[in-house]
Amino acid sequence: MQDEKNLIERAQKRDPEAFAQIYEAYFDRIYRYVAIRVGTQTEAEDLTQQVFLNALESIPSYRWKGAPFAAWLFRIAHNQVIDHYRRFSRVQMTALEMPVATHDPDPVDMIEQEMDIERIRGAIGALTDLQQEVISLRFVGELSTAETAKIMGKNEGAVKALQHSALGALKRALSGGRDNGKEV
Repeated sequence: MQDEKNLIERAQKRDPEAFAQIYEAYFDRIYRYVAIRVGTQTEAEDLTQQVFLNALESIPSYRWKGAPFAAWLFRIAHNQVIDHYRRFSRVQMTALEMPVATHDPDPVDMIEQEMDIERIRGAIGALTDLQQEVISLRFVGELSTAETAKIMGKNEGAVKALQHSALGALKRALSGGRDNGKEV
């Protein structure tokens, strides 16, 4: 924590190496969060870059308030995604582009994997916006319940309840409406 605080202070003084370290430390998590929310690889890359540009511009005004720095970055990402949807009036998630394989995988395995991914995307798309947000932050962004609560402006109990209901809905959707072999 102290190392992170020192790194942030250096970045606030416009130390390019310090901001580069922040970028490297958080890029993957922010990208995954944005990608699951917007859908396409190109849009996710553009928005993630914009998140870091906004962070670079705003970092001098960042103040330690007991919340992790990641919560501040994810709040910027959250706002960027909302702005994106406002600009393009899109409310549904679109399919993510599949990454290019670096080896020759079995075509049958690739098709099965793509079908599984589409099934999961469809199930996530059926969740409420708040449930999608909590799933994205907790599991894609790898944030704690406390960090997620801070970003969403909710208390930890509300986040836990949202997560519980979201996971239950996903389980039902992915099991085809069956729960332990019984209709629900």
